[in-house]
Amino acid sequence: MLEIGLAHYLTVAAILFTLGLFGVFLNRKNIVITLMSIELMLLAVNINMVAFSSQLQDLVGQVFAMFVLAVTAAEAAIGLAILVTFYRNRGSISVEDVNLMKG
Repeated sequence: MLEIGLAHYLTVAAILFTLGLFGVFLNRKNIVITLMSIELMLLAVNINMVAFSSQLQDLVGQVFAMFVLAVTAAEAAIGLAILVTFYRNRGSISVEDVNLMKG
């Protein structure tokens, strides 16, 4: 029978992080997809923390992962609120329109 070990979790986390990285760099049009890609990268980091925490028999990584999830949820809520406000003012959430806010 196949046992799921640390290498399997690290592989899944690396794949998720890479997908998130590609989503951030390849998507230059939609801010919502960029935010979702950042969330995917943070979830990959959480998988790494929980996997190492389980491997080392220490709960610190799992507790820290819960704090990261809480901060991520707050970041998503605030980010979406900013996007809704921006859409009401500009009528678009395109990345080019956000770049006009500089200066």
